[in-house]
Amino acid sequence: MTGTSGTRPSIYPTLLYADAKAAIRQLTEAFGFTESSVYEGEDGMVMHAELVQGNGAVMLGSKGRGGLFDAAMKGAGTTGVYVVVDDVDAHHGRAVEHGAEILMPPTDQDYGSRDYMARDLEGNVWSFGTYAPEIRV
Repeated sequence: MTGTSGTRPSIYPTLLYADAKAAIRQLTEAFGFTESSVYEGEDGMVMHAELVQGNGAVMLGSKGRGGLFDAAMKGAGTTGVYVVVDDVDAHHGRAVEHGAEILMPPTDQDYGSRDYMARDLEGNVWSFGTYAPEIRV
């Protein structure tokens, strides 16, 4: 099994959006992601973007941009992504301030985590919480 070194994540959730620019705005403004890179085609479609949160990242792009991944994702269901944050309540407050649809308010879980759940503009479910299991290989 191949891993990575340094702070480079080894898993990148990848999502396609009908309006990738609106998704980038929501993910950065409401959910605190930082734009790492955004590449647009001549028509203004987001061909590829990388957004960072902590030591993880997601990749996203516009639906209908063409290519094998776009074709493979046609008709696919929504995606759920879990993101570790230090202060769940502050993070939730920011999401609420920016109008994010909250599915579950900050809740203490039986397994010791504090989480909340939100839905983005295109139906993907995002969970934010303190659960950060150690991965041993």
